[in-house]
Amino acid sequence: MQNVMVTGGAGFIGSNFVRHLLATQLELQVVTVDALTYAGCMENLENLPDPERHTFIRGSILNQPLLERIFREHQIDTVVHFAAETHVDRSIFEPRVFLDTNIIGTYTLLEAARKAWIDEAWVPVENCRFHQISTDEVFGTLEPSDPPFFEAQAYAPRSPYAASKASADHFVRAFGHTFGLPFSLSNSSNNYGPRQYPEKLIPLVILNAIEGKTLPIYGDGLQIRDWLYVEDHCRAIVDILQRGTVGSTYNIGGRNQSTNLDVVHQICTVLDTLHSGSSFVPHSDLIEFVPDRRGHDRRYAMDTSMIEIELGWKPIETLETGLRKTIHWFLSHADWIAAIKMKPDYREWMTKNYLQRGGGE
Repeated sequence: MQNVMVTGGAGFIGSNFVRHLLATQLELQVVTVDALTYAGCMENLENLPDPERHTFIRGSILNQPLLERIFREHQIDTVVHFAAETHVDRSIFEPRVFLDTNIIGTYTLLEAARKAWIDEAWVPVENCRFHQISTDEVFGTLEPSDPPFFEAQAYAPRSPYAASKASADHFVRAFGHTFGLPFSLSNSSNNYGPRQYPEKLIPLVILNAIEGKTLPIYGDGLQIRDWLYVEDHCRAIVDILQRGTVGSTYNIGGRNQSTNLDVVHQICTVLDTLHSGSSFVPHSDLIEFVPDRRGHDRRYAMDTSMIEIELGWKPIETLETGLRKTIHWFLSHADWIAAIKMKPDYREWMTKNYLQRGGGE
C-alpha cells in the first residue's frame, strides 16, 4: 500500500480507520472520499495524526468521473470501501436509498477501479487491492444453539440493509472473478466505539443516560450480538490488506456475545462509576422496554478462526474494557455531541423512529 482511498472515511468506522492508518502506517498517503450525508461529518476528521498525509475530497461514490479522476491524480493502489447506508431501521423506512448507495455506489466504484488498474493500468494491477467492508447480517440469523457464521456460509439476508450489502459483496466477487480485479472482503460483527453516530444502540444509550432520558430496549432485549471494538476492527483490516490472500473473505468478530439488555446494563454500571455525580444514578432505572422492530434478527455470531490462524489477529478489547473506553470518549467530547445534535437529520430521525415508539437499536 502506498496511496489508499477510504470511502466513507468521515463516518464512524471509516474515520477511525483513517486515524489508525495515519498513526501506524507512516509512509502512506490517505485520500478520504465522503459525501457527508447524515452519518459523515468533518468533526470526525479533526486533529488527525500527521494530517499532511491526508487529503479529504467531498463526493459521492455514484460519481464515476470524480472517482476516475481521484484514481488517476492520486495514483490510488488500495481502496477500503466503507461508504454505505448501514442502519437497519432506516432501510425499513427508506429501502431505495440503500439500493442506490450500497449497490449502485459499489458498482460505480468497482468500474472506476477496473478502469484505473486493468483497462488503463495507471497503477500495476499486481500492486492493487479493493477491500470490501461487509457485515455479519448478510448471513441471516442464528438460533441459540446454532454454530457461528463461517466465511463460506451461504448468504441469507433478512432486511433491506442486509440484502443491499449482500448484493454489493456479490458484485465485488464478480468483478474479481470476471475481470481479474484484486479484491478481499471482510464481514464484521457489530462495531462500537468513539465517533459512532447516535442512532445505534450503544451511543444512543450512553447519550440518553447522560441526559436522563429513557433507555429504550426493543422487545425483550434478548437479541444476541457479537460486539467488536472499532480499533480492533481497524487492526484486522490492515492485517488483511498486508498479509491476507487476494480473493479471500475473513470474518472479524469481537468474541463478545451479549444480549442487548446486558449491554445496556453494563453501560449503566460504567456510567454509575464514571459519571457518579449524575442525578440519574442508578442509570438502569431509565431502562424502558418498547415495541420490537419488524424482522428483528435474534442472534449473530462470528467464527473468527480463519483470520486468527492465518493472520494472527485477535481482538484486544473485551466488552467491558471497550465500553469503558467508549463511554469515557463520549463523556469527554461534548463539542462533538453538540455538533451532531445540531444536524437537522438527527432531530428528524429521533422523532421519526425513536421518540414516536420510545426507542431504537
